[in-house]
Amino acid sequence: MAHAAALSADGAAAPKKGGRKKLVLLALPLLLGGAGAGLWFSGLLPFGKAAEHGEEHAAAPAGHGAPALPQQAARPPVFLDLPEVLTNLNVTGRRATFIRLKAKLELASEADAAAVQAAMPRLLDLFQTYLREMRPEELRGSQGTYRLREELRNRASLAASAAKIQDVLFIEMIVQ
Repeated sequence: MAHAAALSADGAAAPKKGGRKKLVLLALPLLLGGAGAGLWFSGLLPFGKAAEHGEEHAAAPAGHGAPALPQQAARPPVFLDLPEVLTNLNVTGRRATFIRLKAKLELASEADAAAVQAAMPRLLDLFQTYLREMRPEELRGSQGTYRLREELRNRASLAASAAKIQDVLFIEMIVQ
């Protein structure tokens, strides 16, 4: 009987041990995830949104209880309309494909607008020659539009090197 009691004790102990292991294996990742999330949202981790927010406030000079405004809000950007660009794209075959593009340049200041206006013929030439070499399939999707925006921004910065061009904003882009 003692032998039967030992077997039942061993049999009862084994499932209990396995249950504890399962509980630990399930609870440990949840506990670590909860601790990580708490650290993330409290800003104690050296990366993340709360840390970036803290860096902005740490960089601002301390005043007499008045909240400091971000540096970007002090000077609004300047937008310069570009003339409409209409050109054919590089296609194989007989049927021509055209692109019509209306865009604005986002500049850092009014002085940059004057520099871009002075360089407008060169800027439009660089835009036209680049667009004529593009194929319609290169313009498809958001990734194609993003690449076009980056390339036009680089070319605008090259044409008007005295100006700080922050972005190219598409008002209308039609490929047909």
